[in-house]
Amino acid sequence: MQDESEEEEEEDLEEEGDYDELDTDEDIEGTSEDGDNDGDDDGSQEQEDVEWHGFGEDSAHEIDHDENPTTLGSQAPSVTQPLASGTKYTPPHLRNRAESEVSEAQLKLTRQLKGLLNRMSEQNIGSIVDGVEEVYRNNSRHDITETLTKLIVDGISSHSMLLDQYVVLHAAFVSALHKLVGIEFAAFFVQHVVTSYDSHFAALSDDVLVQSAADGAATDEPIGKECSNLVVLLSELYNFQVISCVLMYDVIRALLDGDLTEFKVELLLKVARNSGQQLRQDDPTALKSIIQIVHSKLPQDTNALSSRTRFMVETLSNLKNNKVKKAAGQMAGGEAVERMKKFLSGLTKKRHVMSHEPLRVSLEDIRSAETKGKWWLVGAAWGGDPLVEHQQNAQNQSAGATSAGDAHGENALLKLAKKQGMNTDIRRSIFVVLMSSDDYVDACERLSQLKLTEVQQREIIRVILHCCGNEKQYNPYYALVGQQLCRLSHAHKITLQFSLWDFLRAMGESTVGGAEILKNLGEDDHAGFSVKSISTTRMRNVARAFGWWVAKDCCTLAILKPVDFTVLKAQTQTFMKELFTHVLANTQLATPLLRSERAEDLPKTRNKGPLEDVFVKGRRLQTLALGLVYFIREAFREEEGFLKWASQVALETLRSGTEPVV
Repeated sequence: MQDESEEEEEEDLEEEGDYDELDTDEDIEGTSEDGDNDGDDDGSQEQEDVEWHGFGEDSAHEIDHDENPTTLGSQAPSVTQPLASGTKYTPPHLRNRAESEVSEAQLKLTRQLKGLLNRMSEQNIGSIVDGVEEVYRNNSRHDITETLTKLIVDGISSHSMLLDQYVVLHAAFVSALHKLVGIEFAAFFVQHVVTSYDSHFAALSDDVLVQSAADGAATDEPIGKECSNLVVLLSELYNFQVISCVLMYDVIRALLDGDLTEFKVELLLKVARNSGQQLRQDDPTALKSIIQIVHSKLPQDTNALSSRTRFMVETLSNLKNNKVKKAAGQMAGGEAVERMKKFLSGLTKKRHVMSHEPLRVSLEDIRSAETKGKWWLVGAAWGGDPLVEHQQNAQNQSAGATSAGDAHGENALLKLAKKQGMNTDIRRSIFVVLMSSDDYVDACERLSQLKLTEVQQREIIRVILHCCGNEKQYNPYYALVGQQLCRLSHAHKITLQFSLWDFLRAMGESTVGGAEILKNLGEDDHAGFSVKSISTTRMRNVARAFGWWVAKDCCTLAILKPVDFTVLKAQTQTFMKELFTHVLANTQLATPLLRSERAEDLPKTRNKGPLEDVFVKGRRLQTLALGLVYFIREAFREEEGFLKWASQVALETLRSGTEPVV
């Protein structure tokens, strides 16, 4: 009997062990085959008739009372966790999904693009661009653009200073994708670069910047170079025509807002040294206004300026005057930029380019892109009101009209251009450039930036002659501008020839130019000299300008081949004598002769070589040579000193080619 009771107890223990191994769901439902739970069957039948309200406080208490608490605590931890009061119910299929987990495909794409960027150099940038294009064809464009942007921006925004060659290489890579992939990539990339720059710049508190500027000493933990590296990246993107000067000038104005600290001066120096020349070419007026703002923020005592601030002011002044000297460390970066520009130009010739123009977005456009939209992308939503913005801009311009001296000066020049008879936009633009340039080199650079067609470029010489003739006293500035233009293009030499013929016809020499030219003359052909009569001042100024151009080989004496020197009118004879006087004198001078009325004004040198070089080109045409011999002999018969010697040399040179005929 004792053995039988022991066997029954062992069977009871085995059944209890089987109960412990039941699933959690069976524990919660209260289903069991054990005889001890027979009383719960009726209870479970009653619960089926009650509406299910989910897991809450009441159901938690019921489970605690009905079920074994030890079993629930050990066998169902995943169920008891969401049963806490005040928590939100999460469906089972979302419980194990982590929001930060990246898919395997995304990880593979990141590794692939990171490998391409790590292998990129100046020698293999073409193959790397081809590889990225292949990745674009096989994957989502947005994923690739986002991943590339994150990798490049994270690499550039380093805490330490990066080499210029590294930043130039990645900027050229972005420019290549801007051309091949499209404007969407460049717009996404530039927006994130500006956002990253703003966040890093805002992270530097004003207190730290002021303290570091006041101390003026290097600390153990210097300020991070994230902003500096990102500014260099923006400058190189501007050099490679990804963004326009609008965004760069906005960044500079943002740096000039507030106190001029050492950190802001460092960023301004980065922009000026990397893309200052390009900024000067694109918008010199904006550069001049920025320099004025910098000078207005400087203290009265120049000795209080730090060495870095002095160097920044000197750099900006040299940039304004086109006297920038590249430092030794800057030469490497500049050479890298030139090499990358050659690569991008070759890419444009070999491949189909999706985008040609840089992004003309402002800093305010990028900062308000999330609220207003991205107007620079085709098909993107735009929430701005152009009419309201135009009115606001008009109000701002009218409010700042008193302080905008440059804008007022430009408007005054436009009014003066209309008064001078510049009746087209092209002529007015040329006139404004000529009147507002610092020197003749600056004028030629700005004229080249007007992007005129070959036909429109003819107006430059006409406007130059018109302005030169209207001066009360002769100004050699116009002669130097014309000389520089003739060095750049042969077309300007042809325009000089036809302009001289127009001028001679305006003085009454109606036979100059040939029958066909006279027959086809239109009203525009006299555009450079649309005056009723030629004054003495105009005649002398134009003669002196042509005298310089003939002496310096901008045009030859062959331009006088349609002139009959035997039947010249009195006014034309005066013009020709003035012209040849300055031709003879300017062959001996390095700068234009201002006056020729007195013998003291004429040169003292006697160099026959340059004089013979000018007149030897006139003896090639026999008729012209005979006419020149006749006119020079008669006009300078009574002259003494330099003019007598120079006229004799000219006659000897001309006669050496006409002796067989004479």
